Amino acid sequence: MAEEIEIKLALPATSRRDLLRHLLLLQATKLGTRKLSNVYFDTPDFLLHKHAIALRTRKQGRLWLQTVKCASNDDADASSVSVGGLAVRPEWEQPYSGTFDFWGIDNEKVRSLLMRPKVRNALTPLFETTFSRSTWRLAPAPDTLILLMLDQGSVQANGATEVISEVELELERGDAAHLFDIAMTLCADLPLQPALLSKAERGFRLYGGAAPSPVKATESVVRRDQTPWEAFRNIVAACLLQLQLNELGANEEDSEFIHQMRVSLRRLRAALRTFAPIVPPEFMAAAVPRIRTLAQALGRVRDHDVLVGEILAPVRKALPQEARVAALCVVMGEERQAARQQALEALASTEHAQLLLSFAALLHTPRNGAHDESISAFAAHRLAKLHKNLRKLARAAEQLDVTALHALRIGCKRLRYAIEFFAPIYRENDVQRTLAMLVTLQDSLGALNDLASAGAPLMHCAANDATLREAVTLIGGWHGPRYQALREELPGRIGVLLKMKRHWRH
Repeated sequence: MAEEIEIKLALPATSRRDLLRHLLLLQATKLGTRKLSNVYFDTPDFLLHKHAIALRTRKQGRLWLQTVKCASNDDADASSVSVGGLAVRPEWEQPYSGTFDFWGIDNEKVRSLLMRPKVRNALTPLFETTFSRSTWRLAPAPDTLILLMLDQGSVQANGATEVISEVELELERGDAAHLFDIAMTLCADLPLQPALLSKAERGFRLYGGAAPSPVKATESVVRRDQTPWEAFRNIVAACLLQLQLNELGANEEDSEFIHQMRVSLRRLRAALRTFAPIVPPEFMAAAVPRIRTLAQALGRVRDHDVLVGEILAPVRKALPQEARVAALCVVMGEERQAARQQALEALASTEHAQLLLSFAALLHTPRNGAHDESISAFAAHRLAKLHKNLRKLARAAEQLDVTALHALRIGCKRLRYAIEFFAPIYRENDVQRTLAMLVTLQDSLGALNDLASAGAPLMHCAANDATLREAVTLIGGWHGPRYQALREELPGRIGVLLKMKRHWRH
């Protein structure tokens, strides 16, 4: 068995010449170009894919090879997707003579699954990939060799075709840190982005005709037997995966993709804040500004979605004949599209690519010794600190000052995410009771904040147009009773927060 460590980067086909002229390639050893044809197999019900196993045959010149890839032990879906473009997975490759041979697979679970008669006899070709691969060898440091491969071609399934244009950096020998150095260098000079999906996963999606759909955060998989660093790696990987999966639908009209990307970034920042004592300070200093920049770009889109969908739409529905509101809706729609375009540009930027790569590098770096405190002790300490800060914010917000209420809402989110991260190590009923209280208060504060902050962007949009300004005034008056009702219910909910039980103390 060999372990494959690689970074996959999507390359716009129009940038191929720029890549070939890059200094790294000019200084590298060219190993040639060859055409590769691959056929991927699975059962009709995708049993291998469900177990994160990829089986393919590859024609390489006159030879045929059989390859099996599967998830690594600490990445349950590594054969399908990668975090920040990085994939670390075991693979088994051998000559193929027309009949599958799985005896050489030294992973008993993988071998036994593939050799089940019901599985082996049901294997059928599902899709193909055909591409030309140009390969260079780089030697960035003594005893370190890296292969840079440019793949250009297509994946075909069920009569549909999707273009392949990507760069793979594969560690042949040495320190994997140099993979990230090279990737960072290339991303600084070329419009490359870490690729989420493997060719196999793209084939399965094309075969099934699956359109992207918004992806919500998954439940935490933190375990009691983990160190804080191991828990941190799992949490951050889940946040990045949610971010990248929703990025697949960023061009779609469904605003939920952007919203879930914002959620993933908020959770990512919450993870960094919660685990700050064990995160390298230099990483925090570099990553947090990049997260903030992307979050602001996505936030402008979400703010416009809220203004259009939750502030303007109810008034438009209630007053269908009101021309002033209709005119404001048109202008806001244009502003919304401009914000979406800016967000797409941020997602295609060098800063975004480097953010993803920096996290992938961090998660791939082992950290031992100083962070072996039990996860239970670490969680109790961090939750207690967040709760203490939240109580201060709650006391300050009892007078219902808008600024204090906004700070309280942020404090609720921070504690809520931290509780969700550590949820598996506590009793479920206790966790759910605490979360329900926080979510209820957070929703009230969020709705109040949306109403309180709507006036400024609406007036900005109206500019000096008297008709549009009248529409803004009308909208404010229409939402007035709801705003007042939300304020009146807050003192009771803040009181409940101040009396909340701290389940992490038990």
